[in-house]
Amino acid sequence: MKIHNFSAGPSILPQEVLLKASEAVMDFNNIGLSLLEISHRSKHFVDVMENARALALELLGLEGKGYKALFLQGGASMQFVMVAQNLLEKRAGYLNTGTWSNNAIKEARIFDDIYEVASSKDAGYNYIPKGYSIPEDYDYFHCTSNNTIFGTQIKQFPNSPIPMVCDMSSDIFSRELDYSKFDLIYAGAQKNMGPAGTTLVVVKEDILGKVSRKIPSILDYQVHIAKSSMFNTPPVFAVYTSMLTLEWIKNLGGIKALEKANEMKARVIYSEIDLNPLFKGYAVKEDRSMMNATFNLINDDLKDTFETMLKEAGISGLNGHRSVGGYRASMYNALSLDSVKALVEVMSELETKA
Repeated sequence: MKIHNFSAGPSILPQEVLLKASEAVMDFNNIGLSLLEISHRSKHFVDVMENARALALELLGLEGKGYKALFLQGGASMQFVMVAQNLLEKRAGYLNTGTWSNNAIKEARIFDDIYEVASSKDAGYNYIPKGYSIPEDYDYFHCTSNNTIFGTQIKQFPNSPIPMVCDMSSDIFSRELDYSKFDLIYAGAQKNMGPAGTTLVVVKEDILGKVSRKIPSILDYQVHIAKSSMFNTPPVFAVYTSMLTLEWIKNLGGIKALEKANEMKARVIYSEIDLNPLFKGYAVKEDRSMMNATFNLINDDLKDTFETMLKEAGISGLNGHRSVGGYRASMYNALSLDSVKALVEVMSELETKA
């Protein structure tokens, strides 16, 4: 039976990517060695790294615009620290829209003064703040594009008068944006790009080298740029699988094609949430995420029945985050519309039984 994977991350990957990656583990490019055995300094892997970095810039429309792409380690949580290390001199502004942006604020405060330009914490992060102003004399403005736990997504980004940094871990490559509005983008791979173990950083070079503090080499973006993401041994398998996924995106027709498919999946699930009297969406409608639909059962007495039906239908990974509860349908790029329809069918069937 097919398993419909709604896991929030590590999440579903395209089947063709998994097949190619598994073949490479046994014999990479017919060289008689596993991808896991070759030197990261060999031409075989250097070509992989260069291709992955180039594809990231190409798909985001940032080629030739002064940006560099890096594949680093430590997850998005490491970027909470690296961003502040490399960019924070006096003060920075952060938009607080969920657990991960709150964690980013916590880490940045170790270095200097942080100002929350706005927050949705007052309502359990179920909306995206609007109408806030970004101080022009700050070092940078930080936001999180999609909030996995609470199911909210920024639809309209501000025109920032200062460098704009964005954590796009859960919706990178999922929708068309003017990515040149951002001076630094980072994203953990394990939702829309690859397996856990690497993080994509896309940074405009001219914002670097302006802080007075000494930066440890391993945390210095300029060092990683100079070494082409090879300053230390890179996560070979995660980078290779991410490269395969980026190739898959390009062959599908790029971000534009994926956005169309993602909009359809979101339309199908939210329509059922709104029409079915047994369920209630968590996020306010105008800020709902295309990637993570969060919802609750109105009658907890139906919980066991619903979850038995989900299991029988081969639906996995639907439980909401432990801090919120309820359910979360994560609909990343590789999830098919058929999987969303399978979930909606179960939800609709539950209504007939209630």
